[in-house]
Formats: sequence, C-alpha cells, structure tokens
Amino acid sequence: MPLTYFKRFRMEFDLYGPLPVADPLPSRYQAVAWRSSLLDLHAEAKYRSFCFELDANVFPCLGEEEGCRRLMHEISSRANFIPDATWLLVHGDGDQDDSCGTVQGIQDGEFTGAIQNLGITPEHRGLGLGTYLLVQALRGFQERGLKHAYLEVTARNTGAVRLYKRLGFYRTKTVYKAAEVSLV
Repeated sequence: MPLTYFKRFRMEFDLYGPLPVADPLPSRYQAVAWRSSLLDLHAEAKYRSFCFELDANVFPCLGEEEGCRRLMHEISSRANFIPDATWLLVHGDGDQDDSCGTVQGIQDGEFTGAIQNLGITPEHRGLGLGTYLLVQALRGFQERGLKHAYLEVTARNTGAVRLYKRLGFYRTKTVYKAAEVSLV
C-alpha cells in the first residue's frame, strides 16, 4: 500500500476567559457525562461518526468498530483521562436512544487539555451538536484548572476547521501524518 501524508492542523484555545456559548440542545437530545458503563456507546458513536470520513484513512482504528472500542478503552484507562471533559450525546425518547456524538478529554502536561475524537454521526450534523460537545469538554478542562486546550484536525476537514476558528481556536502548528492508504 502506498504511503500518503495527511496535512493536519494543531489548533489551540485559551481557557483563561469565558467559554464560547453553545445553543441549548434540540429536543430529544441529551448530553450524558462519562461513566465506564458507557464505553461501548462512545465507541459506537465514534465509529459511526468517522467510519466513512477521511480520518478513517488517517487513523484506521476509526474505521473499525473494534478499533473504536479499543481506542475508547485506551483513552479512558489513561492516568491523565479527564472524565469531566468526556461526553456522550444521545437522541431518542428514552426507549430507543441512539448514541450520536462523542468527545473525550485528556490532560497533556501540567496546564493543557487535549480534545480527542470529537465526532457527530452524519444524520445528526448541522444542528450545533458538535459545538455543544466541544464547549462541554472545554468546561471540563476549565473546571480542572487547565489554562489551554488543543486539538488536531485534518486540514481537508474544512467544516471542522471553520467550526473551531468560529469558537476561538487558533492554528499553532501544521503537522503531517503518514498513513498507508489502499487504492480502490
């Protein structure tokens, strides 16, 4: 398989001041705080958010259900995992809830939080749900006393880059991630 380089931006946010404001969740949506019993639902939301996206080429585990489960286990087992910056979004009436969004947070250094895998499933995009989850994660970092947050985003994911800029993130670095991509 040929090696492909994917351009990614590191974007940062200063947690000193007020956080961006997110609209309230639409009806029948609920944000659920981290509990280890929700690991499989986070993995399902992650898989459905990324499996047909460019990032599944950059990080092949995002294109596999078991890969997303392993990734969620690895993130949540880390000593620097921040449960208060980790949220699941569900949609439904209580009888048949659908996990439709996820975000995780970890601490990276003494004063910095790292956003991991913010994802919204395709059928739920365009409703402000990503903004809501991102603000929840930033709030979790701020409540822990962290001063900065960052994330990495694939440059070709222009919708995500626009969202992060609109919310006050700024680009600090460009990195290239090498990945083997099969030609179909």
